[in-house]
Amino acid sequence: MAGMILPLQVPVLLFGPFGATELLIILGIVILIFGSTKLPQLGAGLGQGIRNFRQSMKQITAPAEESDSGEAGKSGKD
Repeated sequence: MAGMILPLQVPVLLFGPFGATELLIILGIVILIFGSTKLPQLGAGLGQGIRNFRQSMKQITAPAEESDSGEAGKSGKD
């Protein structure tokens, strides 16, 4: 075994399990389905939805954090 040279095996994953060719094919299918004029509208709607989701998550977690810090201060005074 000392004289054997093993090939270097390095997995190359650029975008996870999808390669550049697969992503281009998916992009082409999306353009065919929705058309190039609808893509900006779809992107804007998706971005707005993500933004609204993040804002609502902040609003949900902010009162919980304030009540936690408020309870800690009150319990020390009792």
